[in-house]
Amino acid sequence: MKYDYLIVGSGLYGSVFAYEANKRGKKCLVIDKRPHIGGNIYCEEIEGINVHKYGAHIFHTSNKKVWEYINQFAEFNNYINSPVAVYKDELYNLPFNMNTFSKMWNIRTPQEAKEKIAAQVAETGITEPKNLEEQGLSLVGKDVFEKLVKGYTEKQWGRDCKDLPAFIIKRLPVRFTYDNNYFNDRFQGIPMGGYTKIIEKMLDGIEVMTNTDYFEFIKENEGIADKILFTGMIDEYFGYKLGALQYRSVRFETEVLDTDNYQGNAVVNYTEREVPFTRIIEHKHFEFGKQEKTVISREYSSEWTVGMEPYYPVNNEQNNALFEEYKKLAEQEENVIFGGRLGNYKYYDMDKVIEAALETVEKVL
Repeated sequence: MKYDYLIVGSGLYGSVFAYEANKRGKKCLVIDKRPHIGGNIYCEEIEGINVHKYGAHIFHTSNKKVWEYINQFAEFNNYINSPVAVYKDELYNLPFNMNTFSKMWNIRTPQEAKEKIAAQVAETGITEPKNLEEQGLSLVGKDVFEKLVKGYTEKQWGRDCKDLPAFIIKRLPVRFTYDNNYFNDRFQGIPMGGYTKIIEKMLDGIEVMTNTDYFEFIKENEGIADKILFTGMIDEYFGYKLGALQYRSVRFETEVLDTDNYQGNAVVNYTEREVPFTRIIEHKHFEFGKQEKTVISREYSSEWTVGMEPYYPVNNEQNNALFEEYKKLAEQEENVIFGGRLGNYKYYDMDKVIEAALETVEKVL
């Protein structure tokens, strides 16, 4: 069987491309090495709850076109992301806003909060931050940085803040309003029934093979398609011949609890360095669940090595330079298109993945 497109990876990027190609009469085969479709937005149903298997995914965008596009495949609820941070025995609202400052300093007005932050920033005397610690202190002062940024960031990157480059936090969003909505985007929500259903609709009528490793598959099926859309790791495609790009990985500990409500919020961050996990997700709250039990996932950030699940690209100068070298090799592959988070070595929000996939569709179809 000969195909127009072999699409490697059934995540959001590959699935949008497959859906659009199929709509235009192209014959597509989608393969995925995992036992399921959906990539990192895959949801697994446990106790009637849609569990975000690879970390919390909250859809948010200011692009009306993208919002209307994704709404073809699902109805979205009105979930608003309002995380809570735990530091020792203190509880704070995120992102940093007047609720945070009021709790931290027992103040009420935006003016008091601005003065408090300005005084703490001035105290640091930092004018040219040389590392992430100095950058954070020069943006929000000692209290906010030490309680809500430092420990969490060190766990996420597995490095001391003094050993991380300043550019990682170019800015820290500070709001002088009593608003706990994490995102500023106009459109936000969670698809009712989970994300997997979206991918199922996109891939409806398209041939899909799971548990299928591209490198093994292509050895036996060379020339199976005119073109390949590759959404895996660009360095792996080239056999890591210039060296491996670096990622951070995440490990999840998921458990079912015999209670209807464990933490009262979908996302709770643990900002102390001493607590080994970065956050706990309680999945039912994404869809306002009323189930008798609940499912939680603790997230542990970890170093990545070849063979592990890659999550966050480490976009420092050294890795970006290496990616540019791989990109040159990619440009010489006439019949291969590289896309998505791993193909472009870039952290994408979901709306940006859809935008990028639709741009590729415009270009090649």
